[in-house]
Amino acid sequence: MNQKIRTTAIAVLAGMSLFLTGCVSTQSGGSEQGKVMVEPVMPDYKLEITLAKLNEILSSADLTQKQKARFHYDRGVIYDSVGLRILSRIDFHQALKFQPDLADAYNFIGIYYTQEGQFESAYEAFDAVLELSPEYDYAYLNRGIALYYGERYALAVADMQSFYALDPKDGYRALWLYLTQSAQDPQQAKANLAMSQPELAPNAWSSVLVGFYLGEKSRAEVFAAAKVGLSHPNEYAERLCEAYFYLAKIAQEQGQYSDAANYFRLALATNIYDFVEHRYARIELAKLNMLMHQEQ
Repeated sequence: MNQKIRTTAIAVLAGMSLFLTGCVSTQSGGSEQGKVMVEPVMPDYKLEITLAKLNEILSSADLTQKQKARFHYDRGVIYDSVGLRILSRIDFHQALKFQPDLADAYNFIGIYYTQEGQFESAYEAFDAVLELSPEYDYAYLNRGIALYYGERYALAVADMQSFYALDPKDGYRALWLYLTQSAQDPQQAKANLAMSQPELAPNAWSSVLVGFYLGEKSRAEVFAAAKVGLSHPNEYAERLCEAYFYLAKIAQEQGQYSDAANYFRLALATNIYDFVEHRYARIELAKLNMLMHQEQ
């Protein structure tokens, strides 16, 4: 999910930037799932240079408590972006030791608790984010996701409604509101999604995904649209990560469990670790594998 749902480091060093490089190719295959093949995105050498600079600063520079917190946080974000969750988690906890009111760090820790199924701890972390920074709108998304996977659907819907209301033009917000509402009432959720569609940005990639959910776009049209209007080298891989996740959720909803599992695996194969769709594809796949095992 783009537009700040993906978390990026706020670089303290002048001129320090974070990049991921890679490519994605398409090939024909025997099934819909086999037609789109992913070459995983790999870290750029610039990322390693950035980490080296941060390591040097943290080990040798004379820093204030707040600066230490910021550098640990920035390094944690980089570790997270390449899938090194243990290292990133250590850095986020270190950041909180130096700056206990750092809402960004609590947000990440809450995400990790959600991924680990420790939902009560996740709720507490996101509550802390909103207490420290009431305007932190993505805490509503992340707490809503934790509540969704914790099967507290009414509370999840309430958080997603708050998140959606802050930007009704964002198709991702509409999709996550749909997902939480559909856990309670699929028909009403779809009706609500259709009502929200006229407000969405008409040419946005996320609006294409909403169109698929409403039956207006085919899978082939979704994958074709993923190639249009790309603005940076990894955007195609990012869009595929999102497409695989949301297509998997529809396949799962329709009882097409094998297709859904394949799509979740493809979302994971993109290596877009810091996208919300990649973060929760593993949870979805584990739940799906358990369900398919029970039905055998």
